[in-house]
Amino acid sequence: MDHAMIDDISRVTRDIELLLAANEVAKRGRDDGKHPFGALLAGPRGEILMEQENDEHEEKGTGHAEAALVRRAVKAYRPEFLWHCTLYTTVEPCVMCAGCTYWGNIGRVVYGASEAALLALTGDHEDNPTMSLPCREVFAKGQKPIEVVGPVAEVEATILDLHRDYW
Repeated sequence: MDHAMIDDISRVTRDIELLLAANEVAKRGRDDGKHPFGALLAGPRGEILMEQENDEHEEKGTGHAEAALVRRAVKAYRPEFLWHCTLYTTVEPCVMCAGCTYWGNIGRVVYGASEAALLALTGDHEDNPTMSLPCREVFAKGQKPIEVVGPVAEVEATILDLHRDYW
């Protein structure tokens, strides 16, 4: 096995580990009465730099975990550094969160479950008015090549289970 293959396998393994860690953040938020979404920011070597629960109740519809995390990250790190970081999130970033990620200059996004899968689970729920616009399409309209990985089959069911009896 060549070195590149080992690196790819290690990266996939770390992606799964960090998605499961983001799901633990989402569980904490759910236990605190928040919507069950979680996000992590990992540095270039895969180290966790920040974590964020949803803050929907405080931010009146804009307190998504990803957007809140990016707002914190741009205050703490330079754009050049953030470009080499990864945003890990339990569910695919919505249009707002994808925009924050783009403008925050985070170069890679990994999500566990698709927004379409969440919509299929929640239906037309007033607290989760999803927009059917995949984050890949949002990023494709920009001028930066943001790498997107997801949904990740190894964790998607686990992440959706956290939402199953919430909505």
